[in-house]
Amino acid sequence: MVTNLLQKTAWVLYLILLHGSVMAMDESKDALIIDDFQSGDGQSIFGTRWSGFSDRVMGGLSDLNLGYQRLSDDRLSLRLQGQVRLENNGGFIQARLPLEKNGKRLDASQWDGVRVTARAQPGAYYIHLRTRATWLPWQYYGASIPVTSDQEWMTMDIPFGAFQGESTRRALDVSSLKSIAVVAYGEAFDADIEVIELAFYR
Repeated sequence: MVTNLLQKTAWVLYLILLHGSVMAMDESKDALIIDDFQSGDGQSIFGTRWSGFSDRVMGGLSDLNLGYQRLSDDRLSLRLQGQVRLENNGGFIQARLPLEKNGKRLDASQWDGVRVTARAQPGAYYIHLRTRATWLPWQYYGASIPVTSDQEWMTMDIPFGAFQGESTRRALDVSSLKSIAVVAYGEAFDADIEVIELAFYR
């Protein structure tokens, strides 16, 4: 009986040590991957699904094409294409991913910003974040994706401090994120951006 008790105690201590080491490994990671797009079915690693939206929901005339592109190394990228038009107060197309699951919003307060690996044709591209403070459709926090025109893959770290609020005076609260979006916005141009990884970094 004593032997069994000692064995159970040892097993519990082992599990505690194992759990502690796993937690330590998680805390040491420098990125939380939101999606690497390898499922190819619209569902992210985070567990929610990508959707495409354009200014046509408010009377605009921009065209949107959202899908997956197979690359030469057999990986997949998320590809957002379309003609961004400014008529009728329009001017955007976007790929949006909800960051709410089971009624809970994502707490990104332990991270420093958004990391995106992408390539694009020249144009105005952004990451948009929405929080519990952005309950109107035209409210968001946006930061530019600094892609170049050479069509090379680039990994870019965009700190949370770079995000500016649109139609809100509240500071960005990353402890309650509702969604993240890749957006072509604000200029009349033929948009074409591919993303192969999206993450939070520190």
